[in-house]
Amino acid sequence: MTLGNLLSALGEASFGWAIVVFSLLTLLPLPPGSSLITALPLLVTTGQMMLGHPHVRLPGPLARLRLDPDKLRRTVLRLRPVTRRLERILTPRHAALFAPRHERPLGLFLFIIAFALFLPVPLSGWFPAISLFIFGVGLVERDGLVATFGLAFGAASVLLTATILISLGIGADAMIN
Repeated sequence: MTLGNLLSALGEASFGWAIVVFSLLTLLPLPPGSSLITALPLLVTTGQMMLGHPHVRLPGPLARLRLDPDKLRRTVLRLRPVTRRLERILTPRHAALFAPRHERPLGLFLFIIAFALFLPVPLSGWFPAISLFIFGVGLVERDGLVATFGLAFGAASVLLTATILISLGIGADAMIN
């Protein structure tokens, strides 16, 4: 089993799972500026969603990465208590958000959030990552209410990033002039 085969087998659900996993990777306590690297998979994933791909397509070496079925099964079993709790809260609702006609606009908006995460702006990286995680969980569980909350939090995080960038620009301009 390869990572590419797994994502292909997940189909449209691969977008949600990829967004969840890659946003969690970004939330790890890493050195400042690491979001330049950890946000790249999110940019690729959301970009593919925006372009209307049927599932996440990884670059060749990543797609050919072999997965140990036993380790994958053990990992899924260890995560089961967490997923059971989430499944009690998350239910398929407001499914119209996930209609095929909304996939590209959602992908565009998620790409913008991922781009805000990609920018090395002080004190703003976690907010886009959390919003992408929330949206990804909503997408996996087809819970439009949770996904909408993730989008709203993402819009706020983009505004926060823009505000910080504008403030830095005004400050730099004031120091130069």
